[in-house]
Amino acid sequence: MVRERPVVLTLEGKTQLEHELEQLRTVKVPMLVARLQQLSTEGDISDNSEYEDTKEELVLAEARIREIEHILRRAQVMTHERRHDLVQLGSRVTVVDEEGTTETWVIVSPEEANAMQGRISIESPVGAALLGKRPGDTVVVRAPGGETRLTIQRVD
Repeated sequence: MVRERPVVLTLEGKTQLEHELEQLRTVKVPMLVARLQQLSTEGDISDNSEYEDTKEELVLAEARIREIEHILRRAQVMTHERRHDLVQLGSRVTVVDEEGTTETWVIVSPEEANAMQGRISIESPVGAALLGKRPGDTVVVRAPGGETRLTIQRVD
């Protein structure tokens, strides 16, 4: 049997996953089930695209529930104290690129990464390049779109 690696999450990331799981279980899935029941009583479902779309959405929601449950079973909340002199898991990092654009990201595990929320994975090109670096360091990020130089301004 293959041993699964533990998933290290920030407290905020674990809380977000628990909230998403609760929303899926108590709101989204029941709503989709009710909609499927309604559509099935309205007549022929064999050619009903809304029925098929709703059924597919239900399958995806149930898969996401299983995925979150799996992550939470393996989850370990970070217990080490965040340092302000070193980029590590859970650090909030402010960087400036070559054009002078400033961005701030939180470095997280892949399971809680969400670029739209400014949460980047330690396994992403940017996250991997920043990990272990200090304020003032300049890193070269090699990504499919090319190379970018980022200078770390601040670590919180």
